Amino acid sequence: MFEFQLDEEGGYMAGFMPEDSTDKVAYVSKYTKLLGDPEVNNQTITVNNIIIGSIAKFVMANEAEITYWIDRNFWGQGIATTALKSFLNDETARPIFGRVAFDNYGSQKVLEKCGFKKVGSDKGFANARQMEIEEFIYKLEI
Repeated sequence: MFEFQLDEEGGYMAGFMPEDSTDKVAYVSKYTKLLGDPEVNNQTITVNNIIIGSIAKFVMANEAEITYWIDRNFWGQGIATTALKSFLNDETARPIFGRVAFDNYGSQKVLEKCGFKKVGSDKGFANARQMEIEEFIYKLEI
């Protein structure tokens, strides 16, 4: 999973990355903590028994949020949509929110195909771009 975040194009599209996405010690420390958190539902995405990404629900500011990452070699194949639909069948937290960079059209489509509605926007510093960008906020009620 660590290697996925080393992909510069993938990081650019995600926008909101760790300050140093190459720091493996920080990555392992963060995910060890997350895996032990009962409010986090973290799953691996595989295709033909090959790990190609991850998907998770976490809680931030008392709200459930979704995050996912697909290896760029598998973009545009409907895998993220399929994975998110399957994940949402098991993950019952609602409402659940998704945040996406304003220009990450692929991820916006994934959320919309899974029933999320755009409910607002926010601005924040995107480490992967070294600048403040707009992110769209999506919400799934049911």
